[in-house]
Amino acid sequence: MAVDRGRYTCVLAGAGPDVRTVTAMRARELGRKSVVVGDRVGLVGDTSGAPGALARIVRIEPRRSVLRRTAEDDASTAEGRLERVVVANADQLVIVSALADPPPRTGFIDRCLVAAYDADIEPLLCLTKADLAGPEAVLDYYTELELPYVLIRPDSALDALRSLLAGRLSVLVGHSGVGKSTLVNRLVPEADRAVGTVSAIGRGRHTSTSAVALRLPALPGAQDDPGWIVDTPGVRSFGLAHVSAESLLHGFPDLVEATVDCPANCPHTPDETDCALDAWVTQGRADPRRLASYRRLLASRAGETDPRGEADPRGRPE
Repeated sequence: MAVDRGRYTCVLAGAGPDVRTVTAMRARELGRKSVVVGDRVGLVGDTSGAPGALARIVRIEPRRSVLRRTAEDDASTAEGRLERVVVANADQLVIVSALADPPPRTGFIDRCLVAAYDADIEPLLCLTKADLAGPEAVLDYYTELELPYVLIRPDSALDALRSLLAGRLSVLVGHSGVGKSTLVNRLVPEADRAVGTVSAIGRGRHTSTSAVALRLPALPGAQDDPGWIVDTPGVRSFGLAHVSAESLLHGFPDLVEATVDCPANCPHTPDETDCALDAWVTQGRADPRRLASYRRLLASRAGETDPRGEADPRGRPE
């Protein structure tokens, strides 16, 4: 459920919400294998959860999914080569984006989609602050993907979101200031995640400092598993150096069909005259902003551009 300075907070399989959590440490036999939030592990020792009790993690079960990110896109740098596992065994990536204050960043959303498709987990777009702006521009940008989405207002019920979280382990990611911690506190009132303010220039300060898995409270009268959410620290970038150029295209399924007509080993760059992507867009079969975003990610992976130079859905640079 959480990792803190060499101590791992675990919950026993099948344990109810009122059962004590277990504090554990890594066993030496694990070697350099990392243990992350979402891992299923084997425990030995004192698993009572009593004060002062300490168990040992002796085994990590095979992961069915791994959500990764790098600090940078460029694999030629130390930061770009260093992969960080965000969470293991996730079923769903909930991309939290504000519709205003700060404005939505489709470049960041695109990165999260690439990471989700690469990890083989389902994406869900969660648009907050829907009382300040409408979702039309963002939804129009992603219309060909048919992304599932929910709109969140400060006073709106969370029934639609709760139904999409039920029975799943869902990871919440989003820039600081988009209202992610506020949303987490509404979903799990006892979580008490820190909530910060948005600065005058539209950038929120970081309010969550570590990933933590939180059990969703049971819905009244419901017998099904309410699910778990993993709250993650606010991130300023979602590096994709670990994703191959070919896998990068999986984040843009609206462009995939066009590449059938590309020459072998086509780099899909703007200077490749035989690339079929340009004709595909010219024919109106994909949004030109999507192609621009894909090529921007390609260039940033090669260290050619600043990955933060993303455009908002209205076409203005952020």
